[in-house]
Amino acid sequence: MNVIYPLAVPKGRRLCCEHSFLLRVEQYPLWNGGLMIYSQTSGVAHQRADWGSIHEKICQLLIPLRTSMPFYNSEEERQHGLQQLQQRQKHLIEFCYTVAQKYLFEGKHEDAVPAALHSLRFRINVHGLSSVELVPAYLLLAEASLGLGRIVQAEEYLFQAQWTVLKSTDCCNATHSLLHRNLGLLYMAKKNYEEARYHLANDIYFASCAFGTEDIRTSGGYFHLANIFYNLKKLDVADSLYTRVSEIWHKYLNDHYRGLVQARVQQMDLLGKRFENDTGLDEAQEAEAIRTLTSILSIRESTFNKTPQKTVFVLKTLVMLCYLMMNYSKAQEYAMRALSLAEEKQLDAQEQNAIQELLCLISAEDHPIT
Repeated sequence: MNVIYPLAVPKGRRLCCEHSFLLRVEQYPLWNGGLMIYSQTSGVAHQRADWGSIHEKICQLLIPLRTSMPFYNSEEERQHGLQQLQQRQKHLIEFCYTVAQKYLFEGKHEDAVPAALHSLRFRINVHGLSSVELVPAYLLLAEASLGLGRIVQAEEYLFQAQWTVLKSTDCCNATHSLLHRNLGLLYMAKKNYEEARYHLANDIYFASCAFGTEDIRTSGGYFHLANIFYNLKKLDVADSLYTRVSEIWHKYLNDHYRGLVQARVQQMDLLGKRFENDTGLDEAQEAEAIRTLTSILSIRESTFNKTPQKTVFVLKTLVMLCYLMMNYSKAQEYAMRALSLAEEKQLDAQEQNAIQELLCLISAEDHPIT
């Protein structure tokens, strides 16, 4: 089923399938508190897309939601049952949101659409049509639309998000940050860099209020702002911002890396067991880290003759990320590249020793003593 807001669709606008933006949606209006729900008839291909994107992952989780409520012997039992149902719905909201985010960071914009739509539907069920809690799902759909080159559709989702925020009296700083970040991406796509800078500056402000200036959740604003200055050939400003992003991620990952290395040594000594993946990040944040750091690495490597230390710094950050994700082959690849560059550019011995230490730890994990 597709959810369509009558007031969000411009007059005369043809109703289309979210997946292809080409096929019509057959209209069977079912009013539900002002919301029209339409039966989608886009064909088997889009049902398969929905299944591959999200439905397969949540199919079993949907069963309790689609089962009729049992008979309860008391009001207390009924309230407990309702609370459990709401908790399941909230879990599905966050799960679908994370899956959609991960697809976006991986550049899989088509796959992100069904997951984002499911997140929106569950949010409507839990919070209603006017809640600010719907905004994160609108922003996912806007970003997916931008990635698919559908700027007009992205604008519609963003204007719906803006209108919802304007009506709300309790919108948090984190939501304001996400809204401005997506508006910044919209204006970047339209090459209106002045307006994009304005919104990204607001993104950084609200994210700093919510999480702090050196938090990884704030770093996304710095990263997109750096991309603008890089495109405008203002390389000194872009370099400064890329450095800040790299340092934020390096500090976060280094703290986890040091703590995990120490814990793993103690665990191996005491029990002979090994830890599981522990980045402290969800799957979407891991995908964001990979995309952000590899993008910065590509830029650093294009100018590595001038700043080899900065290239090595990003490579070491990627080593820690891959190590924490237990992707030891990739961690070793980045470490070897860092060591080769450090030796070629004759960086100080301390830098080379630090990389050698990383290589030894990776080798020990990749070929554990049994």
